[in-house]
Amino acid sequence: METDIKIAQNTEELPIQEIAEKIGLNKDEIELYGSDKAKITWKALNEKRANSKLGKLILVTSISPTPAGEGKSTITIGLGDAFRNQLHKNAMIALREPSMGPVFGLKGGATGGGYAQIIPMEDINLHFTGDMHALTSAIDTLAALVDNYLYQDNSLNLDPNKILLKRGIDVNDRSLRKITVGQGSRFNGVEHESSFAITVANELMAILCLATDIDDLKKRIGDMLVGYSTDNKPIFVKDLGFEGAIAALLSTALKPNLVQTLEHTPALVHGGPFANIAHGANSVIATNFALHVSDYVLTEAGFGADLGGQKFMDFVSKHLDKRPDAVAVVATVRALKYQSEKTTDNLDQENIAALEDGFGNLKRHMENMARYGLPVLVLINRFATDTPAEIARLKELVQEDGFDCEVVSYHDQGSKGGIKAAEKLVSLADQGGEFKPLYNEDDDLQTKIEKIAKNIYHAGDIEYSDKALSQLEEIKKMGKDKLPVIIAKTQASFTDDKKQLGAPENFTLHVKNLALKNGARFIVVSTGHILDMPGLPKHPAALDIDVDNNGKISGLF
Repeated sequence: METDIKIAQNTEELPIQEIAEKIGLNKDEIELYGSDKAKITWKALNEKRANSKLGKLILVTSISPTPAGEGKSTITIGLGDAFRNQLHKNAMIALREPSMGPVFGLKGGATGGGYAQIIPMEDINLHFTGDMHALTSAIDTLAALVDNYLYQDNSLNLDPNKILLKRGIDVNDRSLRKITVGQGSRFNGVEHESSFAITVANELMAILCLATDIDDLKKRIGDMLVGYSTDNKPIFVKDLGFEGAIAALLSTALKPNLVQTLEHTPALVHGGPFANIAHGANSVIATNFALHVSDYVLTEAGFGADLGGQKFMDFVSKHLDKRPDAVAVVATVRALKYQSEKTTDNLDQENIAALEDGFGNLKRHMENMARYGLPVLVLINRFATDTPAEIARLKELVQEDGFDCEVVSYHDQGSKGGIKAAEKLVSLADQGGEFKPLYNEDDDLQTKIEKIAKNIYHAGDIEYSDKALSQLEEIKKMGKDKLPVIIAKTQASFTDDKKQLGAPENFTLHVKNLALKNGARFIVVSTGHILDMPGLPKHPAALDIDVDNNGKISGLF
């Protein structure tokens, strides 16, 4: 089988105008970025959302990610193609934009794989329509304006040692985790410590993905907490008057991007917050638009159901025009064996015992999703090395726990690799359920953390650092302790220790830091050892990426 990038490059794309026509858009309702991608105009966004029609929303999530691979994006894309091209349903896909840091690092891109991909694959994984660059510029412009305020005026007595805003770059660069700015002459500014977070981990990314229009974007930017004064009073962006300029930098990036799959299914690819640090879903504005122009919308939440899935249910979905109607949980035989064996060395060999031992991870994820009152379907993403006995045993285990499942092979077969799975999801989405959130909006911060930790992770206790307790008191003083919770945690485990695989119970969750994201209107709860600026591995993916004299890129995956 050819590589992902070769399959993508050998596919004949339809002009993006034809893709737009499939969802009822004319040429005046899209802004072209070449022949194969476009942004949706504000006219179209506003008019379509005024339409009272709403399609069904299906969330695709997965077991805890492993080096063995799960294929959540591939499954989401394959399902969208199967809905539209095999079942002839009016379906759309809504996905996050890849971050360039992981593309050149360890994780690779996020456009699916094999015969279930979104295209143009190279553009989406690299510069695309410039959204990530606009975000990076906005993040660093805001930092520059704050530093200039310190240097030129500082009438509010902003303490340079209490600035909370970080700089941004869409590159995995560990050397920027902690820096000092303003060194040297006083003409270089006020010397103080600063730091970088990868662009997708910045609060402005979350704001872009949650804002419903430019006015909402501007208000949220104005509400961002810059830091504290020398007498410990909070200072917000709106106090400094920078929200208009930053919103202007993001006004084009706020419009969703329209592309297509290999099988020409319309797809919106917009926004990209990490799920282990932020809320892990594509933009609200894109998903809402898709719901108003199609009958079925396939979207995914980042990493496992304990992270992206939980955050989508309890936080993201309340910003949407409707809650999800059904959930698909993706699993693979290989990944479940890895949960037991903790190594990729022998995953190609049949091992029923390891599969049974690792099944606990899938069991907890699918039960967690069912807790929300929605119908759940398990999708077993078949790999060539899976044996018939392993597949049969995994199906038995899922069914013994009271859930239905289907085996799919969208990677190798495109939309034909899971027609029955698509049929079952259509039926489940049409059936729907009675959505039940995990926590109440008026629960206080610690109650929300406890409900997530004990009900989703199965923690036995929660331990707060002295720093976190001090931050909790400050958040209470500001009257913000009832905001939604976004827990930052390793994606590899239900615990805050990436080495504890499977489905551990009665462990202690260690809360190290609480960060108010006032513009995004949530509180980030950092647990264990979590970084918002990744580093590069010993063999970064960049070593395998190249371009020839005709501009043809190779090595992306």
